Amino acid sequence: MKAPSRFLHPQRTIDDLKELRELTGDDDGAQRVAFTPTWAKARKWLIEKTAELPVESHTDAAGNLWFTLPGASEKCLLIGGHIDSVPNGGWLDGCLNLMAGVEIMRRIHTEYEGKPPVTIRLVDWADEEGARFGKSLFGSSAFSGHLNLEEARLLKDRDGIPLPTALAEFGIDLETVKQAGNEAKNAAAYLELHIEQGPVLLDLGLPLGAVLGTCGVERHAIHFHGQAAHSGSTPMNRRRDAFLAAAKMATEIYHITERYGGVCTIGSCVTEPGIVTSVVEDCTISLDQRHLDASSLAAMLMKAKSASERFAQEGNVSVSWERIWEIEPVIFNRTLVEFCDAAILETCGVSHSLPSGPLHDAAEVSRAGIPTVMMFVQSLHGISHNKIEDTLEEHLGLCVEAFDRLAEKTMEWIVKRERGSAGC
Repeated sequence: MKAPSRFLHPQRTIDDLKELRELTGDDDGAQRVAFTPTWAKARKWLIEKTAELPVESHTDAAGNLWFTLPGASEKCLLIGGHIDSVPNGGWLDGCLNLMAGVEIMRRIHTEYEGKPPVTIRLVDWADEEGARFGKSLFGSSAFSGHLNLEEARLLKDRDGIPLPTALAEFGIDLETVKQAGNEAKNAAAYLELHIEQGPVLLDLGLPLGAVLGTCGVERHAIHFHGQAAHSGSTPMNRRRDAFLAAAKMATEIYHITERYGGVCTIGSCVTEPGIVTSVVEDCTISLDQRHLDASSLAAMLMKAKSASERFAQEGNVSVSWERIWEIEPVIFNRTLVEFCDAAILETCGVSHSLPSGPLHDAAEVSRAGIPTVMMFVQSLHGISHNKIEDTLEEHLGLCVEAFDRLAEKTMEWIVKRERGSAGC
């Protein structure tokens, strides 16, 4: 293991995070929901934290907030995160990435005496969580060009306020948000640090891990249709019970993951007529399937569909599927994953590679064609999106050190690639 740069101060990152928690949280957790006054207050605070650095800051067409530290080369190393949170969220989700990024910019500016070898850009992606309007990765998907504008135009919050109206309050025009893609000019690599949000590193007893990519997702509503009948007068062998067929899927999805890996979740179940005196005529369940391997994800979906048809036939009911959403797996840049693994080894002496089940802005940046990698730090309890979300301060310090090493390795890689291109 190597000593960190003497210009890096991880405790400053921890102190900044605690300050943000006091500023924008309450007894129920973080309250930095995007496109709200508290979110705007958090962003103002972030700008103040960078005031000591010679950075240019601006907001792009999608509301993403950028900080640029000029370097000897126009080629850019991007470091990203999100300051927005879910309601009653954790104190580290998203903002750890940003505050570690601020500390790395401080270190680079000091160590290179204001002349870093490449340009460093920190970005606070707008509305990663999608907590208010249900559309995650808003700013980064606008940046990548994958934002579905037709869908976005129709989104409303729980108070009936349309997304375009809420955006306009912050000077954002939904119809032009994809112009955020202009920020990709000269982007040579993208790095993101994040709490794991799950229990893998916790169960292994490891502080840090290199992320291989983000899992692909298949999300469907499965509708089973039977026949309503009196619950007292209908014999069990004569029932066409839509719920019975749907219920069999609960154990089946576990059998599917035993064979293919990945994860499957039935997250909701709605029955009609929904009364205790009637056999269920209609039952709709939601199925979320995730895997890092595209062929395995496709096989999981095929097996689930086949099982639903079998259960429907057994119960003399019908079944139909409706796709809610899908995204392909995103595999991160192999070289950057190796750099990430090496940075962790130099910091902790042991590393572990793992996929990310949750989606992150890094997936959209990768889809934009920019070499990308993520680093995970252990989450206590394996819990996130909750006020009990936490990470040991020791591990927070280690992740800032390792992330800084990753940034340094990536800068060197960018310079070598640029020199190699110039020599061709």
